[in-house]
Amino acid sequence: MIIKGKVHRFGDDINTDDIISAKYLISTDPKELGSHCMEAIAPDFTKKVNPGDIIIAGKNFGCGSSREHAPVAIKGAGISAVIAKSFAAIFFRNAINIGLPFLELADTDKIKEGDLIEIDLSTGVIKNLTQSQTYQTQAFPEFLQELVEEGGLMNYIKKRGTRHV
Repeated sequence: MIIKGKVHRFGDDINTDDIISAKYLISTDPKELGSHCMEAIAPDFTKKVNPGDIIIAGKNFGCGSSREHAPVAIKGAGISAVIAKSFAAIFFRNAINIGLPFLELADTDKIKEGDLIEIDLSTGVIKNLTQSQTYQTQAFPEFLQELVEEGGLMNYIKKRGTRHV
């Protein structure tokens, strides 16, 4: 699976309140949550995002509370993947559940705001098309790629049943 999009950069320790403020948690609608994604730290973020864009961040992305709304808001804003130096453990589970790909890459500092990148989830190759650079990370497991293609765990189960989970 290939993902291609423009980069939106964030630093270290982006927490779930940065991603989606608690005052919006009354909604579970991805588009509604997405319309407020990152507004506490980047008020014009959603105005800059095009469907398929990618977030690049530093270490400990998605730290804070265990709210599942954070990856829902990211996906609802149109972001197709998140690449960070490291992720908070709870963010992994919540991102998997909704089919949001995430990759760890130590060299995120080399990728700049606005760069166009391409991710091959099956090989873990990340190409910075703007800078003509290539990075290697872990391939996204095939099962998780299937979850992404189905739009998350619940859609996967509905389509295939529980015998494969």
